[in-house]
Amino acid sequence: MMQLYPARAVEALEFDKITALLRLKCRTDSARERVDALNFHTRLEYVQRALLQTEEYRQLLNGSDYFPNDFTRNLQRELKLLAVPGAVLSGEQLIALQQLAICIRDMMLWFKRHQELYPNLRAVAEKVSFEKAIPEIIAAVIDENGMVRDLASRELAQIRGELASKRNELRRTFEALLRKLHKQGYLADISEGFLNGRRTVAVAAEYKRVVKGILHGESDSSRTVFIEPEEVIEINNEVFSLERAEGREVHRILAQTTSTLAQYQPQLEGYYHLSGLFDFIRAKALLAQDMNGQMPQLSPHPGLNLIKAFHPLLLLHNKKEGKATIPTNITLDRNNRILIISGPNAGGKTVTMKTVGLLQLMVQAGLLIPVDARTEMGIFKQVMIHIGDTQSIEHELSTYSAHLSDMKYFMDFANGKTLFFIDELGSGSDPNLGGAFAEAIVEELARKHALGIITTHYLNLKVMAGKVQGIFNGAMSFDEEHLEPLYQLHVGKPGSSYTFAIAQRIGLPLKIIQRAQQITDRGHFKLDKMLLQTEQQTVRLADKEKKLNQLIAENEKLKHRYEELTDKERLKQHHDTLKLQNKIKKEELDYLRDTERKFKQIIHDWKKADNKQEVISAAEKVLFRKKQIESNQAAARKADKNYEVVGGKPTVGDLVRHQTNHQIGILESLRDRRAIVRIGQMPFNVNIEEWIVVRKKQQQKEKGKKE
Repeated sequence: MMQLYPARAVEALEFDKITALLRLKCRTDSARERVDALNFHTRLEYVQRALLQTEEYRQLLNGSDYFPNDFTRNLQRELKLLAVPGAVLSGEQLIALQQLAICIRDMMLWFKRHQELYPNLRAVAEKVSFEKAIPEIIAAVIDENGMVRDLASRELAQIRGELASKRNELRRTFEALLRKLHKQGYLADISEGFLNGRRTVAVAAEYKRVVKGILHGESDSSRTVFIEPEEVIEINNEVFSLERAEGREVHRILAQTTSTLAQYQPQLEGYYHLSGLFDFIRAKALLAQDMNGQMPQLSPHPGLNLIKAFHPLLLLHNKKEGKATIPTNITLDRNNRILIISGPNAGGKTVTMKTVGLLQLMVQAGLLIPVDARTEMGIFKQVMIHIGDTQSIEHELSTYSAHLSDMKYFMDFANGKTLFFIDELGSGSDPNLGGAFAEAIVEELARKHALGIITTHYLNLKVMAGKVQGIFNGAMSFDEEHLEPLYQLHVGKPGSSYTFAIAQRIGLPLKIIQRAQQITDRGHFKLDKMLLQTEQQTVRLADKEKKLNQLIAENEKLKHRYEELTDKERLKQHHDTLKLQNKIKKEELDYLRDTERKFKQIIHDWKKADNKQEVISAAEKVLFRKKQIESNQAAARKADKNYEVVGGKPTVGDLVRHQTNHQIGILESLRDRRAIVRIGQMPFNVNIEEWIVVRKKQQQKEKGKKE
C-alpha cells in the first residue's frame, strides 16, 4: 500500500471529499464499507484491473444494455445466523436470500450472453458458481410474500384446512348471534370488538348479566362491556389451539429450511460480497460519468504526464454553477523531476498542485480521472505533502518549526518512488535565510531523485530552476491590466509575484510604492520586473496565438467548403458528359431502327414498284443519312480528344461545341436564345441551346504545369 505523510494528507488533498461523493453513489452497505476501506495500491496490475473494471461499467452505463445488479439489501445478520446451528430465519429473510441468489443467477446469464465483452467485469465473478438448489429450496416452502406455503408439509396443509373450517364456523355462529342480540336491543353502537385476541360483542352495560359469556373488558366510559358469548367459547378455543399448532409447524418448517440452507452459507456469503463489489464498481463508474472521468495510460515507473487535467471537485462545482474550468498540463519524469511554480497569490498555484496530488491518489485507488485519454500516470510508493499552516500548539511548534520538521521527514525518507508537494517552501522565516534553506532542501530532494511540485515566491529558487538539472520552472498567468488571475500554468519560465503591480492597481500611494522599490534590493527588484515583463509578453503572445489558431481553423473550414464545391462541380460536369454521351447513343440507336424500317420498306417497294429509279433514289437518301451520322461520330471523337466539357451558362468569348455535329466555335455575341458563333473564319447565327461550353485539354495541362 502507498505510504502517506502526514496522516492528514488525504484530507489536505481533499480525497475525503471524493470518497464522500463516491459513498453517495452506493446503494448497498457492502459497497459503502468498501468505500470506507479504500486503499491506494502500488501494484500496477491491481490498479490497472480496478480501472478497467470501472471503465467497462462506465461503458455499460452509457449503453443500452442493462446489467442486472439490483440486489441492495443488507444481509450480514442473516448470513451470520445461517452459520449458527439451530438458528431460524423468518420467511421474509429467506425470501431476501432467494432474491440474492436469483440476482447472481441473472448476472451469470448476462455474462454468458456477452461472452467476448467486458472481460474485466467477468473476471470479478469467474470464481463464483450459481447453485440453483438455493432458490428452489426456498421457493418450495415460501411464497413471494414471505409466507410459508400451505403445501410446505402435509401436517401444515391439514392444520390450515381445519383452521379455515373452524374460522368459517366461528364467523357464521358469531354473525347469527349478533343479529339475535341486535334484535333484542342489547348491543351498543359499535356492536363488536377484539380483546385479548378474542372476538367479542359490545353490549350495553345494563345488559351485561343478560348476555351469557366471558367478560373481557369495558369501555372507558363504562357504558359498554365486551363479552365473548358462551356459544362461541368452545369454537374460539379450538381456533386458538389450531393457530398454535400452525405456528409450531411453521416454525418447524422454517427451522428445517434454515438448516438445509446452512450448507450453502459460504456460497451465499460469496454472492453477497459479489453483489456489493459490483455495486461499488457501479458507484465508481457513476462518479466518473459526473466528472467525465477517463482511464489514463499506466506506467510501472514513477512519473506522470497530465494532459488537459481538471481538479475533480472544482470541475463539479463549476459545472453546477455553469462556469468553465481551465485544465492544466504537467509532466514529471526522470528528466524533469521537480516543478517550481511561482506567480501571484490566489493565482492557482496551490490548486494546480492539489490537482496533481488528488488525481494521483484517485488513480492508485482505482478511480477514473478527468483528464485527456492520452494522459500517462506512473505508480508511486510514497506521497508526501506540506500544504497549509502546520503550526502545532500541542507540540509548541511555530509555523516555521513545523515546516522544518516536515522537511526533515522528506529528507529522511524521500526516494525515487516518492511524489511530494510543498506549498510555499521556506515561508515563515527571514526571506534570505528561508530562501537559503529552501534552496538546500530542493537540491537534496533532487539528489534523492524524488518527483514533486513546489510553490514559492523566492527568486533564488526561480533562478535555481534554470540551472540545476531536473528542476524546472512554471508560472501561473496573471492579467495585470484587470488584476485577475488566469489560472493557466505555463511551464518553462518563472513568474512574477506582481507585488508592485497589484499595489499600484489597488490605489496604494505612489510615493509608498516608489519608496518600497528603492528599499528593495536592486537586483531582486530588477529580476522581478523582468519576470513580470516576460510574463506579460507571454500572455500577449498567447492571445495572438489563440487568434492565429482561430484564423487557421476558419481557413480550414473555407478550404473544406471549397473542396466540396469543387467536387460538386466536377460531378456535375461528369454528369453532363454522360448525359450527352447517352443522348448520342440514343440518337444512333433510333437512327439504326429507323434505317432498318426504311430498308424493309424499300425492299417491299422494290418488289412492287414499276419505276425502279424512284426506289433507288429513296435508298440513296437513307445511305446518305448513314454517312452523315458516321461523319458526326468521327467529329465527336475528334472533339472529345481535344476538348473537355465545362458546362454552365455560355458567355461571350467561350469555346462552344454543337451537340449534334460536334463542330467547335467561339461565341461572339448572345441575345436571348440566338447567338453568333464563329467557326473558323465564318460566323453563324445559331440557337444557343444546341451548344455547350468546352475548353481545350492541352491548355489545361499547360496551365497545370505553370502552376
